[in-house]
Amino acid sequence: MDPFGDPRPADESQRFCELERSLEGISPRTLSLRLRTLEEQGIVERQTFPEVPPRVTYALTDKGKDLVPLIDGMRKYGMEWLAAEPAEAVPA
Repeated sequence: MDPFGDPRPADESQRFCELERSLEGISPRTLSLRLRTLEEQGIVERQTFPEVPPRVTYALTDKGKDLVPLIDGMRKYGMEWLAAEPAEAVPA
């Protein structure tokens, strides 16, 4: 699974609309801003194809792929601990 939450391998590129569908609730503007920031940081690579209509894909760089195990670990931790019911307080 890639850091965007898509079950496809992290080395596969995705179009903007595919990313938007995989990130439930994100606005197109927010996604566009986040992708631009990730591109500036060297985490995501944007590739534009000279077609009509224009086709743009996004893929993780090597730097981005190195983050996948960290993000997967945080996702696992969140699912295990943040979804758990709060423990009852023990009376003193």
